[in-house]
Amino acid sequence: MNAILQNDLNNISAILESVKDLSNTYLENIQGRATSKSNAEFKLSALPQTGLGYVATQQLFEEGFLDNIVASSGPRYWGFVTGGTTPAAIAGDWLAAVFDQNTQSEKGNGDVSAKLELHTIKLLLQLFELPEVFMGAFVTGATMSNFTGLAVARQWYGKQKGYDVAIEGIKSSIKIYTAVPHSSAIKSLAMLGIGSSNVIMIPTLPERECMDTKAFEYMISEHPQEPFILIASGGTVNTVDFDDMQFIASLKRKYHFWWHIDAAFGGFAACAPAYKNLLKGWELADSITVDNHKWLNVPYDSAVIFTRKEHAMLQVQTFQNSNAPYLGDPLQNFTYLNYVPENSRRFRALPAWFTLMAYGKDGHRQIVEHNISLAQQLGEALENSSYFKLAAPVRLNTVCFTIKDTNNAKEKIATLLNELNKRGKVFMTPTVYKSQFCIRAAFVNYRTTTEDVQIAITELKEVYELTK
Repeated sequence: MNAILQNDLNNISAILESVKDLSNTYLENIQGRATSKSNAEFKLSALPQTGLGYVATQQLFEEGFLDNIVASSGPRYWGFVTGGTTPAAIAGDWLAAVFDQNTQSEKGNGDVSAKLELHTIKLLLQLFELPEVFMGAFVTGATMSNFTGLAVARQWYGKQKGYDVAIEGIKSSIKIYTAVPHSSAIKSLAMLGIGSSNVIMIPTLPERECMDTKAFEYMISEHPQEPFILIASGGTVNTVDFDDMQFIASLKRKYHFWWHIDAAFGGFAACAPAYKNLLKGWELADSITVDNHKWLNVPYDSAVIFTRKEHAMLQVQTFQNSNAPYLGDPLQNFTYLNYVPENSRRFRALPAWFTLMAYGKDGHRQIVEHNISLAQQLGEALENSSYFKLAAPVRLNTVCFTIKDTNNAKEKIATLLNELNKRGKVFMTPTVYKSQFCIRAAFVNYRTTTEDVQIAITELKEVYELTK
């Protein structure tokens, strides 16, 4: 063994202690750490010939990079939809790295990580109050979750047309209906060879991002037996609007379609009694996307794809390792290698299992309800502001707002947001909603408090006055 590597192995306990100390320093000071760094400069080193060893490498990292790590897991990072990491999830993720399992087969010799993943899927189904007619798998994020669900949908569509897409390729155009899809769904269609030109846009209700259900049924009623794929929104990214799940569920009895729901973060509405009606009927979907590194507060990267067990053969046909006879019959010998795109799979279920078991259904319900309350607090403050106004009602955990001054709004918002983020106390992202240039603040971090909302309100007011 290389002498430097051997020395580090001999001192692994000290190395882990050093990592623990560095982690503690970051977590204990996360409230005050900047949420953004502008024009960060790094001193990049060439690859050393003999290696530095761990101690010198950590020192190099601390001196050259550590100060530029932003508090994206902190309480005032409201850009995109970025969750934090619960203590239990951090521990689970650390252990996932230590154990370094390649999570594949339920019945394989040695590794039992697939069994824990299957169990964690059941825990998530219980959290979301979904029936065990679904099976599931961990993937990297909503993009790969959407990709996986829509890949199985593509196979289903081919079967309706009398051919096997996995073997023969796509032989006919595939109709995709959707109202306000996330960009990751469109990206998935491109990667799957379906193409965005086959997307048929469903009109939305006035001043909403949810589909006009009457218009949708009218569109599909002309050819009631024609198969298609529907991508429904379980919470749009700008205003967390939900398509009418109950109505879509009723259409499943009359029309012939695959129903995929993108509920990347909106799926967690099922945890809150006051909001779970938004998802009523989603249990009849064919596939569902949920991100864990958002509202479950586990480290990146982590998401799940739920598919109905009745579609298991379609999923195997899509992803089976056909040239690997040692894997055995895919239906008799369950292995994730035959159900998802990746053959090499990190033990992503472990952080999720830790946080689910540590804090239970009540703990995660409280995170969801608290974040919704904070979003409402920010929304109310903006509505009462002299400078800002809501672009849409606060429906769940995201606040979409703009400035009242409509003159050169695009430039003013860009300047304001750039200055706001540069100050480093709070981070938000720009968006366009109903042709308006807006700002988004998404609440999914368990650490966020009312005090953080007040800090953000003060920052917004000060920055507006500086840049107006």
